[in-house]
Amino acid sequence: MWIQGAVICEPLKPLYLSNPLSSNGTSFFTNHYQKRRSSVVVMSMTTKSTAVPIMVNGCNGKMGSSVILAANSAGLQILPKSFGPEKEAGNTVEVFGNEIKIHGPSERESVLASLYDEYPSMIVVDYTVPDLVNDNADLYCRVGVPFVMGTTGGDRDILYKTVDASKVYAVISPQMGKQVVAFLAAMEIMAEQFPGAFSGYSLHVKESHQAGKLDTSGTAKAVISCFKKLGVSFDDQIEMIRDPKEQVQLVGVPEEYLSGHAFHLYYLSSPDKTVSFEFQHNVCGRSIYAEGTVDAVLFLAKKIQSKADKRIYDMIDVLREGNMR
Repeated sequence: MWIQGAVICEPLKPLYLSNPLSSNGTSFFTNHYQKRRSSVVVMSMTTKSTAVPIMVNGCNGKMGSSVILAANSAGLQILPKSFGPEKEAGNTVEVFGNEIKIHGPSERESVLASLYDEYPSMIVVDYTVPDLVNDNADLYCRVGVPFVMGTTGGDRDILYKTVDASKVYAVISPQMGKQVVAFLAAMEIMAEQFPGAFSGYSLHVKESHQAGKLDTSGTAKAVISCFKKLGVSFDDQIEMIRDPKEQVQLVGVPEEYLSGHAFHLYYLSSPDKTVSFEFQHNVCGRSIYAEGTVDAVLFLAKKIQSKADKRIYDMIDVLREGNMR
């Protein structure tokens, strides 16, 4: 059984796949991609223009700039300020036609408070670094500004407690790709309805991301949690692949996406090795996350406008709401 969620243009053909752990070193990824070219489908959808103002922190990073591009297309208003490291403070950068001034850590609170006074309907989008997740969330909560947290890492328990105590509206999700989130939701449903269905099976997990991603994939951790509920045995050892050469030769990542990709493989085998299951989802580029982030912003703006009782949301809530672009 093979379930794939790769973002690829070409129609898939039935494949007979070798064990990714075979002794000859041939990986599942290589079998699937070795003679194929991957490309990204750029889809243009007409949507009602909205002027929700957003402040994108980490605007000149790869994820932040991708969000700005998607936000431009959706008609959101990009505010001309962003947080960055002290060494970049005072610089003005142009991101897809938007001039944005970078502010360092020492002036964050005064800048955010002033901006929120000027734009009371603004929403912050955070794509900074894992070490700043809790500090940034604490700041947003003190000022009272709603936010979408796409940055992974940090102490998630403290993060949720901070936001809950502040009553600030927020969408918090380590995975913003709508289709990947739908896959995760399906896994959670299966785990809830069929606990122990894979008792005795062993699990091997590989994940490949761009070299700059230092932490383990939050998506992989979520999927593993579901497999454990299904009775799978796992030693918590995720094979993280960050070397570009291995990513091309063993994983099959197209070279043009070495700087931005997310390939995951979950391989299960029965105790006697006579039965195996492979689950895979591959993403090239960042547009899937950027588009999901924009949907999260529009979703949150509606919740704020309607004065919803619930304040903390995730991407499952965004999917359930529907009305996505």
